[in-house]
Amino acid sequence: MKKPAVSDLPLDENPEWSAGDVEKSVSFAGLPAALRSTLSGRGRGQQKEPVKQLVSVRYSQEVINKFKATGTGWQTRMDKALLRVSRDSGNSS
Repeated sequence: MKKPAVSDLPLDENPEWSAGDVEKSVSFAGLPAALRSTLSGRGRGQQKEPVKQLVSVRYSQEVINKFKATGTGWQTRMDKALLRVSRDSGNSS
């Protein structure tokens, strides 16, 4: 799910800070240790499958449009399609 842009949020959910708000604010380092631990401990957790490698690749617009048209998760479907082709050709690693 895409995060809404700040400009899309209702003003009562994203009020402008007053000088008093800024004065009362505390940096992350200034928070109690237990709260810092809780906030920094939030993450995705350990991956269940082997780690994927981030690469930069250029595909034709036709290919990208075809996969994007399938909706959310199109990158995963593209990965699975490429794995199938790789395995079918005998070039799996």
